[in-house]
Amino acid sequence: MEYTQLGRTGLKVSRIILGTLNFGDQTTEADGHTIMDAAHADGINVFDTANVYGFGENKGRGEKIIGRWFAKGGGRREKTVLATKGYINMAPDNKPWPNDEKLSALNIRQSVEASLKRLQTDHIDLYQFHHVDRLTPWEEVWQAMDVLVQQGKVLYVGSSNHAGWHIAKANERAARRSSLGLVSEQCIYNLAERRAEMDVIPAAQDYGVGVIPWSPLHGGLLGGAIRKEQSGSARRTATGRSKDGLANGKVREQVQSYEDLLDKHGLEPGEVALAWLLSRPGITGPVVGPRTLDQLASAVRAVELKLSDELLASLDEIFPGPGPTPEAFAW
Repeated sequence: MEYTQLGRTGLKVSRIILGTLNFGDQTTEADGHTIMDAAHADGINVFDTANVYGFGENKGRGEKIIGRWFAKGGGRREKTVLATKGYINMAPDNKPWPNDEKLSALNIRQSVEASLKRLQTDHIDLYQFHHVDRLTPWEEVWQAMDVLVQQGKVLYVGSSNHAGWHIAKANERAARRSSLGLVSEQCIYNLAERRAEMDVIPAAQDYGVGVIPWSPLHGGLLGGAIRKEQSGSARRTATGRSKDGLANGKVREQVQSYEDLLDKHGLEPGEVALAWLLSRPGITGPVVGPRTLDQLASAVRAVELKLSDELLASLDEIFPGPGPTPEAFAW
């Protein structure tokens, strides 16, 4: 496993981040524990979750599964850089009490305390804002986080699904308080969805914020979707982003060209999609959500896969990026 610094911090993190979105949903607790043990064995030290994972009536179940795994001991907690998120309401019926969502100081405090209890730990290494709160001023957000950091309950703060100007504003407000500010941004970014290159990634690089791409395979679209569809082994391609993508003629043509290109090189689509992200400037490491040990092993292999300049150029031809702003829309 390779490691890098998380943004401008001294924290060393693995280039692959274990996502636990499926825990308690598509992945049983026992399988989740097995996958986490295997991840440690492979050198993966960052596990990403969120208070809402489990979804529906099972909100919070994802954190509880990790908490019960920590409780087994054996240095599991000490070896893990634990990342979780807050923002989304936790009411099973999606009808929260007025302050049970977003980033008010009250909800931040309550959300962190609840996550700590579910995770069976005394601190969260990276606490991420799951989305932008357009109503709460950053001064209030940082006041709440500064207290939690001083209490030792949170070590670092990150964002998710924030625009470039949100990252800039957040860190400028933090600087006024002599706070460290955001050190990471978790955004959707992959070969098929490159809009983050316009402003999110440049802003993150300028402020020393590590970029953690989620959905690196674009919901399975970049993991050999057409090949699996034709073989009848498709699972993720039957629903969601991958299904919608393949229903689009232009997207389907791109994916077919992608798979044909990699067939010529004898490469696995999913591994190439991860390796491409790892080759991009400013990227800390993608979040992968394996449901099986084979999928985890495939993600680990991607770290050692170095793509040639010729192949990278061919990938750009199939999935052209928008380019940074303002050049993307100006001379």
